[in-house]
Amino acid sequence: MRTDDILAGLERGDTTALARAISLVENQRDGFERVLSQVHGRLGRGATQRIGITGPPGAGKSTLTEGLIREYRGRGLKVAVIAVDPTSPFTGGALLGDRIRMESVSLDPGVFIRSMATRGAQGGLATTTEEVADVLEAFGFDRILIETVGVGQTELDVAATAETTVLVLVPESGDGIQTLKAGVMEIAELYVINKSDRPGADKLKQELEVMLGIRRGNAFAHVPAHHGKALEGRKVGKSNRPTVQPSSDWEAPVLLTVASKGEGVAELAAALDRHHEYLGGSGKLVERRRRRLAARTRAVVNRAIRQWVWDETGAEELVARRLDEVARGDRSPYDVAAEILDQVRNGGGKGSGT
Repeated sequence: MRTDDILAGLERGDTTALARAISLVENQRDGFERVLSQVHGRLGRGATQRIGITGPPGAGKSTLTEGLIREYRGRGLKVAVIAVDPTSPFTGGALLGDRIRMESVSLDPGVFIRSMATRGAQGGLATTTEEVADVLEAFGFDRILIETVGVGQTELDVAATAETTVLVLVPESGDGIQTLKAGVMEIAELYVINKSDRPGADKLKQELEVMLGIRRGNAFAHVPAHHGKALEGRKVGKSNRPTVQPSSDWEAPVLLTVASKGEGVAELAAALDRHHEYLGGSGKLVERRRRRLAARTRAVVNRAIRQWVWDETGAEELVARRLDEVARGDRSPYDVAAEILDQVRNGGGKGSGT
């Protein structure tokens, strides 16, 4: 399908054209930047929410995502899912595990599920995930759920891509404190303890609330005092009396769900709506989108420069010529990189250098 046909299909709301457009963007084929430029004008105009769902493997992210899809579809909202899967070592494509697990909702015409391979990206998302989300938003989806690959504590890209990030944890996953490491803890606005019908859920919930309280300066606000009532929204002052802790900042809730039974999913959807309203009312939604666009612009420039260096200069040939010297230890990779940069600065093109 030609780029013109894809763009015309997107205008008509053709899901086949949408799938082709996503493939074009994901694989960065000829015309992908034209597609992205065309859809850019439609971004930020509607009420689309980009929701990131991350957490360790086995936490039930896909089941929770499926539950959210059902909840949103019950409201009549159109839902798109970007399920980032590990890369196949044979084809380089996604293993499609998430799409298989969400089979019960995949035939709904108001649901669009796309599996993407990480292709070596280390942050839990494929490098083009955000651009694919742009295409989906422009197509008119009300909710875009971005489920990360589930590689553990390196899934930080989702915080820059989504407006709200949900960290899904599970009881009996080993040392509770291990799950509270700052790298993952600091990216989320909502925390979900899934499979909460298992032993240890309440203990993990309390640990999370204490950790979040430490970050906010009221560590034991949710822990019951000796009279059995938590000091909600309070902290203890020098007089040892609870004092009100005024704050206009978002306080991340810790929610309990059993996604396989649908328990707690409606509460999670309501909390997601509250966070989106908070972002809109505080001006942080506009701020986040501006920051995301600035980062995207830099990334596009970096990608274009990188491609230009390798395609339009003599960098590849120079590396090939210097490889024997690098292998012998006469030169280092850093020496060769400096030589390439000097050549670029001096306007050298293909065939330049000695």
